[in-house]
Amino acid sequence: MYESEANSLAIESCDLPEEIVAKFREYRATIVKRTLIPWGEHCTECAWPTCYSTCDLYVPRSRADERCRRFVHGMVRMECPGTVNGHLIKISFRRWATLWSMGNVRLYSLKQADRREEGDFQWARAIGFVPLERLRGTAMQKRYSWKKRMVRRPAGGTERPDYMLVECYNPGSEVLSLTLTIRNEGDALVPFQALLRMEPGFNRHRLTFSEIAQKVNVAAEFKLEIATNEIAEGSTLIFGALDFVTVKATTGAPVTQAPKIDRAEKAAKLCKCVVWDLDNTLWDGILVEDGRERLRLKPGIGELLKTLDERGILISAVSKNNPEEAMVALESFGLAEYFLCPEISWNPKSRGIQQIATKLNIGIDSLLFVDDSVFEREEVKLTCPDVMVLDAVEYLTIPDRPECQAAVTEESRKRRLLYREQETRTVALESFEGDYAGFLRDCGLLLTVRSMTEDVLERAHELTQRTNQMNFSGNRYTREQLQAILADPNIDTFVLDCSDRFGAYGTVGFCTIQRPDNRMTDLMFSCRVQAKRVEHAFVHYILHKYRELNPGDFFVNYRKTKKNYVPGKVFEELGFIVTGEMNGVCQLKYPRDKEIRDEGIVTIVDMTRTTKNPSVAI
Repeated sequence: MYESEANSLAIESCDLPEEIVAKFREYRATIVKRTLIPWGEHCTECAWPTCYSTCDLYVPRSRADERCRRFVHGMVRMECPGTVNGHLIKISFRRWATLWSMGNVRLYSLKQADRREEGDFQWARAIGFVPLERLRGTAMQKRYSWKKRMVRRPAGGTERPDYMLVECYNPGSEVLSLTLTIRNEGDALVPFQALLRMEPGFNRHRLTFSEIAQKVNVAAEFKLEIATNEIAEGSTLIFGALDFVTVKATTGAPVTQAPKIDRAEKAAKLCKCVVWDLDNTLWDGILVEDGRERLRLKPGIGELLKTLDERGILISAVSKNNPEEAMVALESFGLAEYFLCPEISWNPKSRGIQQIATKLNIGIDSLLFVDDSVFEREEVKLTCPDVMVLDAVEYLTIPDRPECQAAVTEESRKRRLLYREQETRTVALESFEGDYAGFLRDCGLLLTVRSMTEDVLERAHELTQRTNQMNFSGNRYTREQLQAILADPNIDTFVLDCSDRFGAYGTVGFCTIQRPDNRMTDLMFSCRVQAKRVEHAFVHYILHKYRELNPGDFFVNYRKTKKNYVPGKVFEELGFIVTGEMNGVCQLKYPRDKEIRDEGIVTIVDMTRTTKNPSVAI
């Protein structure tokens, strides 16, 4: 519920691109209930009423309403039926401008929320037609007071939302940075804060309510603020939903088509590696001051690391210490085996975190950094804004955090060992005399291809949730959706395992193909096999297989993103032709009469239900 002003200047028709309007509309169907937070314009340096006479930036909204105008044209309402709110709000920010509101978590059905939104808007319009300024000002104040009373009413009951939902369209060409702060007035709890990066185009952020509730007493009165971070005067953003929401339980998708997935990247954020500070974080004490003998491991650390390790969440360290002494300390506690690619030096911690992500070949946004120092946490937040950051006092909450939820599978238990084997491969490559293709052939790469079954569904689910860089469809499937895919007679599924002479990579790939259309709708690989030509070999295998099963052109759906752009060049390298684009998905074709040139690097063992030739070198 936005504090939009009902005058001719503050109401516009929605002239946004059709694809952006579609993005604003697509999420309403997933929402069951939502709150009605009365957002309004405010100032980060507000000192009301003194600032009305002392501040050079003060501009009254009108003679009837003397509150400060911090948005260029106020909160401009754009009618847009079918969106979560039924309308959008266009805001051009002035200096020190913020969106601000009091809040609670009282939930309304969409029908109730729509009715209240419309009633509030009609009330505002009626006030706009009051002829006398004094009466209009009084009516505005009564409306504002009513909203404050409404939001101060306790939510009551035990029902709680799932997420704080933030939808925003950035029509500019630059990334704009906002900070969301939620806090209790005068409360000792640390406020909840989140950095909201608004990339050019449509953005959707879902902030898990349970994480907010760890910092904010939602049963008491609290306040919300969205402040701009050094953005240019006049920068414009268009907001959709900006409320707490409850979403529908996930259900199985229709068997006639691939399930529709929410592709908002923030919603799918998972922790792949926890990066620990050491002093006063992993242990009590400072190594260079207290010496190894006086250090004491934090309570529960050993069991916590074991839990993360079993879930397949990697563990590393970034610490300002002498590396040899720090590793000796870790070994003395029996923990050194857990830590992959530790960056222990006197360099800025943000630099070490970037190096860890590079060495592990995972996205920097999948790292969770834990440190006791506010300075170090803020330095990482500023330099690496995509990294998740946690105060060390909350370390025991890590296994319960939403981004750290992962099923314990045989694959996850082995993930750390798989990375250790990769270190061996790296050493072998550095000592190999010859070209890289020759080295790969010397490795004896073996790819086993099988159909998805109930036995491997859990691993396929884990792979679809964790894969980013080499996920060419962008889809993320729930277990129920995978069950629906498994039951669909028109969809062929492939689960891929890889090994070489150094050891096993485990299950590294997942693929779905719509058989009637000869169309690959999903292809994703673990980054562990990136740059090993495994994806090239598998696509060659698929082209051979379906040319026999269903002669004709072969098609691929490829949703290009910033993360999969470089790996996605595999299709260009193999000779696929771009035939068009629809809703952000590139349509690729491999003509039926085009030669398939194999490389002879990877040997494929075909264990699928339709297999005729169990082994082929590709």
